[in-house]
Amino acid sequence: MKIAKSIISAAIFATVAITAVGCSSTNKQASTGEYVDDAVITTKVKAALINDPNVKAREVNVETFKGDVQLSGFVADPRDAQRAVEITRGVKGVTSVKNDIRVK
Repeated sequence: MKIAKSIISAAIFATVAITAVGCSSTNKQASTGEYVDDAVITTKVKAALINDPNVKAREVNVETFKGDVQLSGFVADPRDAQRAVEITRGVKGVTSVKNDIRVK
């Protein structure tokens, strides 16, 4: 009986350990929760850009990884690129902004 309890305890511990490691994040991969948070941040940034009449939001791509937002695409005026960065920094959850927007 003691051996059976030990085996069951070991199996439960191993299952919990594997599950915890499988859901954790690494430098190159976000955890499930971080992925969902990043998707929410991306959506909020895109919505904020669309709501600004001066930024051509359709020409700006937004990607988020662990709260770091990367903006890319093309705009006609350098002020539009700067405005997109300012808007993005104002979105809750954004930890940093990388501006890869090019002026055409």
